[in-house]
Amino acid sequence: MTPKQSLLKKISNNTEVIGIIGLGYVGLPLAVNFAEAGIQVIGFEKSKEKAELVNSGKNYIGDIRDAVLREVVVEKLKLEATTDFSRMKECDALIICVPTPLDKFRKPDMSYIESACIDIGCNMKTGTFISLESTTYPTTTENFMLPIIEKESGMKHGDDFWLAYSPERVDPGNKEFHTRNTPKVMGAMTEDGMEIGEAIYTKAIDSIYKVSSPRIAEMVKILENTYRLVNISLINELALLSGKMDINIWEVIDAAKTKPFGFQAFYPGPGIGGHCIPLDPFYLEHIAKQYDFDLSMIHSAGHINMRMPHYMYIKISTALNSQQKAVNGSNILFLGVAYKPNIDDARESPALEIMDITAHKGGLVSYHDPFIPNVKTNKGRTFNSLELSKETLQNADCVVLTTNHKDFDTEFIKEYASLIVDLRNMITDGNEQVVKL
Repeated sequence: MTPKQSLLKKISNNTEVIGIIGLGYVGLPLAVNFAEAGIQVIGFEKSKEKAELVNSGKNYIGDIRDAVLREVVVEKLKLEATTDFSRMKECDALIICVPTPLDKFRKPDMSYIESACIDIGCNMKTGTFISLESTTYPTTTENFMLPIIEKESGMKHGDDFWLAYSPERVDPGNKEFHTRNTPKVMGAMTEDGMEIGEAIYTKAIDSIYKVSSPRIAEMVKILENTYRLVNISLINELALLSGKMDINIWEVIDAAKTKPFGFQAFYPGPGIGGHCIPLDPFYLEHIAKQYDFDLSMIHSAGHINMRMPHYMYIKISTALNSQQKAVNGSNILFLGVAYKPNIDDARESPALEIMDITAHKGGLVSYHDPFIPNVKTNKGRTFNSLELSKETLQNADCVVLTTNHKDFDTEFIKEYASLIVDLRNMITDGNEQVVKL
């Protein structure tokens, strides 16, 4: 029996073992989905603390129901986490869900993917299916991962293992679309890899959309997020211009979206956060340079987004000036540090950068977020969330609405705050006390 036949037989009998590398916002929900389907899952995690939490059935990801995690870990014994990467040899499939940040020069930091590939190459057995889900630039699977795995393992792709790319499509806090019911794109390097990958992923995902190669799937991920970046950056730039022209951009958008064709509404804000949308254009720029190609539109959109926190600081400074106050020495309360509403995720949140700029200029910065009890900014400043009380609002010279959490009572905020800078259009019936984006 060939390695492919052996693996497909295991898959058909539900006896395969799935390894998930990285148990964060992408990896843990995927691991739980496989475990719910009755598949044995091993989660590989560098963090001993996270591994111990998982093995205790304690959840740290908002999109997973606590009871479901406890059930698959404690009761059904279908999911376990480990820091012992040598156990990869127990796995029939390995799915990589590690971070892909940018370094200080805004270049892709491939160290997490590289480390995962080295671990895989040193530990995997013959007949293993490998899939990368981390956001990255096109050609990563074929030109970056494949040589490392073949070198470290001494195995040959297509005979001893199969490699694919299947981008994550996680939207934290989305109650309608989650890991299972969001269609999954997958591109494998060979037809055998595609057949095996589809057989595996179908157990955890309702719908698989197959494309012809990993680089197609990699570009799909970049397109999805760059599309949003370009359109949000466009509306942010128009919002800044509209503010100078005394035009309400929100009213403009409401009117424009009455057109039943050719227009999709995007909304301005203090900047774009999360792991994907602010970073993807820089992944694409990285690979485009190797092809001597200038991504002028995407480059501009990325830099508009990067400048938004500075423009928001100017908005705060101008609002304080209107009350004959300076930023220096003023108490400035930020409401919301999550990058989007109703989640506990502050990755790449524009609020953190605005807080850093404001503190650097002498502002006495504090924040409240019902989902995030403490936070560390990009410049290393640490803050604890304050209680949102009458006194907290009254003591603030300026209250800045940075995240539109549903828990925020705007009537309560309006009653006790003397000055509000609303960056999310949460207060639609404001007066001179409210400054809009």
